[in-house]
Amino acid sequence: MPVLTRLIPSPVVVDIRPGALDDLASVLSDQRISHSGKLAVAVSNGSGAKLRERIAPALPGATWYEVGGGTLDDAIRLAGAIKAGHFDAVVGLGGGKIIDCAKFAAARVGLPLVAVPTNLAHDGLCSPVATLDNDAGRGSYGVPNPIAVVIDLDVIRDAPARFVRSGIGDAVSNISAIADWELANRVNGEKIDGLAAAMARQAGEAVLRHPGGIGDNDFLQVLAEALVLSGIAMSVSGDSRPSSGACHEINHAFDLLFPKRAASHGEQCGLGAAFAMYLRGAHEESAYMAEVLHRHGLPVLPEEIGFTVDEFVQVVEFAPQTRPGRYTILEHLDLKTNQIKDIYSDYAKAISS
Repeated sequence: MPVLTRLIPSPVVVDIRPGALDDLASVLSDQRISHSGKLAVAVSNGSGAKLRERIAPALPGATWYEVGGGTLDDAIRLAGAIKAGHFDAVVGLGGGKIIDCAKFAAARVGLPLVAVPTNLAHDGLCSPVATLDNDAGRGSYGVPNPIAVVIDLDVIRDAPARFVRSGIGDAVSNISAIADWELANRVNGEKIDGLAAAMARQAGEAVLRHPGGIGDNDFLQVLAEALVLSGIAMSVSGDSRPSSGACHEINHAFDLLFPKRAASHGEQCGLGAAFAMYLRGAHEESAYMAEVLHRHGLPVLPEEIGFTVDEFVQVVEFAPQTRPGRYTILEHLDLKTNQIKDIYSDYAKAISS
């Protein structure tokens, strides 16, 4: 009897551990990645550039490209430069903006991408999406998953703590996103991909329930694995649904309404997730999520990232407009200004008690 399965788009190599960067050359020499050693390495002028001197001697066939920022124009210029080089693969070495630029450029020229993130700010390090600034603000572009992901926990530990905290908020928000997906299924019959939901939920729960902190290798390992699994979950489902619900609508609203004042992606998603859990009546879960986020130094009230209550109410009211067609607790309740104010007041009291 035939065994019927599905093929899951995922990296052929995932190497997450202290010192992983020292073995990057052997990962890249895998015949599925590069048979000739000709590699295009995209780096930032920050964390990636600092590591170039350490890595370059082991990659004699590499050509290095410094990427100025995280815009669509930057990614298109990188793709144009790479196209003429007859490379086997593209390596993105740096923070999230560089990884996204490299993902877009690699997809544009039809080459596999190896992601070597230098921080854990969000789940884009292994997702099938490149988020890039453009003339209209910010856009999300579909790309293939990386063929390999190499995360050196020693490098992660040296990154500013705020980047790790941001990744925590993004990972934990999966729990709220899955609850929104289940709500859409109950109300609208939206199909749930059970495997994608399981991967994303367990990734979020692993981070939420872990007793360690950002200075512990064990915790960083779990966080890095959670962010990788979240990215793969999006590939399994074919969209961002497993990791994006009301939490991310609130994040997008912050970015659009207050682009010069917005906090980090993960800070806003974590706050959005804790509030969204309260909105759906999961008050104990909301309080526990807020407690864990606070323990890691993340905000759970808008005042903690420089916004007034009225501005947060404006954000929540606007949030459904950021993802037309997506059904979350925000669309379900369709709250008006005064209702949001009243619920926020109850939320603030509940998580502070």
